[in-house]
Amino acid sequence: MLAKIESYGLNGIEGFNVGIEVDINNGLPNYETVGLPNAAVKESKERVKSAIKNSGFQFPPLRVTINLAPADVRKEGAFYDLPISLGILAATGQIPCERLGDTIFIGELGLDGGVRHVNGILPMLIAARDNGAKRIVIPYGNRNEAGFIGGLEIAAVRALREAAGFVAGASAAEPVPTRAYENAAAVKPSDDLKYVKGQFAARRALEIAAAGGHNILFIGPPGGGKTMLAKCLPGILPDMTFEEALETTKIHSVAGCLDSSKGIVTSRPFRVPHHTATLIALTGGGAKARPGEISLAHNGVLFLDELPEYNRHSLETLRQPLEDGVITVTRAARVVTYPAGFILAASMNPCPCGHYGGRENKCRCSPSEVKKYVGRLSAPLMDRIDLTVEIDGVEFASLAKGGDAESSAEVKKRVNACRGIQLKRLKDKNIYCNAKMPPDQIAAHCNLSPDCTALLAAAFQKLGMSARGYNRILKVSRTIADLSGSENIEIPHLAEAIQYRTLDRKYWI
Repeated sequence: MLAKIESYGLNGIEGFNVGIEVDINNGLPNYETVGLPNAAVKESKERVKSAIKNSGFQFPPLRVTINLAPADVRKEGAFYDLPISLGILAATGQIPCERLGDTIFIGELGLDGGVRHVNGILPMLIAARDNGAKRIVIPYGNRNEAGFIGGLEIAAVRALREAAGFVAGASAAEPVPTRAYENAAAVKPSDDLKYVKGQFAARRALEIAAAGGHNILFIGPPGGGKTMLAKCLPGILPDMTFEEALETTKIHSVAGCLDSSKGIVTSRPFRVPHHTATLIALTGGGAKARPGEISLAHNGVLFLDELPEYNRHSLETLRQPLEDGVITVTRAARVVTYPAGFILAASMNPCPCGHYGGRENKCRCSPSEVKKYVGRLSAPLMDRIDLTVEIDGVEFASLAKGGDAESSAEVKKRVNACRGIQLKRLKDKNIYCNAKMPPDQIAAHCNLSPDCTALLAAAFQKLGMSARGYNRILKVSRTIADLSGSENIEIPHLAEAIQYRTLDRKYWI
């Protein structure tokens, strides 16, 4: 007898429909799975057999053939255990087939017949809804994640027997109620700007970076507060919208690092890979082409501490994602494109000993050693960093001064107001911040007066800027003007944006 049942699989962070056909015929006992299954799918044979027997059903001592369609797309993961088991039960007449045709089943089975949590349920649900599905059965452990998807009748089951009862109409699976999204972003007590003493120029640059989505680099001796400032950046970024949260959650769900108790990412990611991280760890890849750190930081911050210590080849791979906001992972079996729209925050010492240009301690490095150290960062990579800020040690008077500095909550109010201006200006282009403006929007919203044009022309020649640097200065100027509530870019706004590029000349030119 033949039974057909629908399920879903994953290609990157996109779900796709998988039709499962179960055919049972007379012959020597055999179990064969076709349709480009990987090892995890092939091993489902033992899980399915044990789960069916331990759930009180009979596994047929016949020839069982499982076909996963489309046959030319590789199937990975344990998503198909539950639908395959139900297909076998339907093909052997142990449950009716009527409700299999209009319901999608996803789930991994344990040997005891329990249905286990799976990674990547969110993109599969979204794809199923977009393809017109009406009813879907998922593992009970994924119910929190599934509750944010509307337009679907979603039921959660704990065991194969419960799913079989649902198909037979003998029992009802637990419905998954729709949940309302609530942003739960909160500043960690230790990562509040109110504890950053002094460093007024760096605080200002951090606010500009958050307001416009600009990349930022802190350069200075050890102990000046570079890492502390970078950790404060997520706390002043605007709250995530529901659309941003869904997009970020899809990536984290596929990667298997989503908090199942929450079901959705509610605060902007802050990823801090160690400088020994490999190329694949940063960009994504491996046998299954999984997302890397730059994709896990999507809609948030990627912080690279001690930037020159990272592998040169790994850093150079950041150039394309910083420009395009996506990363394409190409492997022999598949090509996957992941979102990578992050703010790059980085810190570094200016030399091997760390004290070059410092006020307190004398540098012990020779000029050639300093040049070689900063030379680990290429000019094309530095050209993509909008704000370069030099930080020196904090004076004792600033540290000993009583009271707190301005808090992250106060700074965030200004950032939210600035982002509101940008959203209103760019909403028709599906752009959320000034840093993402394409050339046509730069031309439309970054007009300069004759005096500003003359200032920028002089800076362009003196600093040896590239065309990319020219456009990035205009974007930063636009953000500074928005923070001040100015409709036009004025000379003070442009001059401040230019000064954030002058360190390029000091260290790299």
